[in-house]
Amino acid sequence: MRPFATSDPRREEDLLVVSLYHKSKRNFWDPQDIDLERDKQDWQDLSPERQDTLLHLSALFVAGEEAVTLDLAPYLLRVSQAGRYDEALYVATWTFEEAKHAEFFDRLHRQVCLAPDLSHYHGESYRHIFYEALPTAMGALVADSSPAAEAKALTTYNLVVEGILAEIGYRAYKEVLEQTGLMPGLRQGLAHIQADEGRHIAYGLHALRKLMEASPQARTTVEETLAILVPEAVGVVREIFEAHQPMPFPLQEATFVDYAFRQLQHRLEALASG
Repeated sequence: MRPFATSDPRREEDLLVVSLYHKSKRNFWDPQDIDLERDKQDWQDLSPERQDTLLHLSALFVAGEEAVTLDLAPYLLRVSQAGRYDEALYVATWTFEEAKHAEFFDRLHRQVCLAPDLSHYHGESYRHIFYEALPTAMGALVADSSPAAEAKALTTYNLVVEGILAEIGYRAYKEVLEQTGLMPGLRQGLAHIQADEGRHIAYGLHALRKLMEASPQARTTVEETLAILVPEAVGVVREIFEAHQPMPFPLQEATFVDYAFRQLQHRLEALASG
């Protein structure tokens, strides 16, 4: 007989996962509700060089958000097949949030930037992560239910894509837009997206911690995956700065590389602390 978690009065909830699920519901937002009229004017007032730099950054975001939306389904399948009801609830909201993030950036490009083809902004390091590593790691969960496979998927998704690359992007936007007051609609959308992804990372760290406690191989997999992908994440930063010389905003490559390593260190300390 098939077991249903909700039919067992003795079941124990994963309190952290359930709290993240409830926070997702309370913090609902709709990309269509964000006013982009002021952003259109601000965009037109920017120099071509500044437009190109911001478009490069947002092009990486929109493709990344589309990728994580498309690639998350195997993880929902994984927790569902394992009967992890609390996690299935949360991962369903996680998938919905990623879809909204992709929608928001796509709307920005279509309505504000009037952007042409954006794929030329995808450099070699970016393609390695989003065209290869992420879909491969997540897709492997369809056939491989091992702790190591799940650890690789979560490390790629939460520690590298969201924990390093997205955080670097937020930092860049903050330094460029908040100090100047530019593009309030974009800044509003970014605030919602960053809050959502903070919950995603919290879940990923929680799930990784449990995997690492249960399986030595999972811990090894985390280390091996980071050894491969962290240099690629740094390469994404390098690709952005190399494409815009001189950089039309007061941004320094070394600052963002240092920030990437500090963000990773924070995540690893959180994993170690339990």
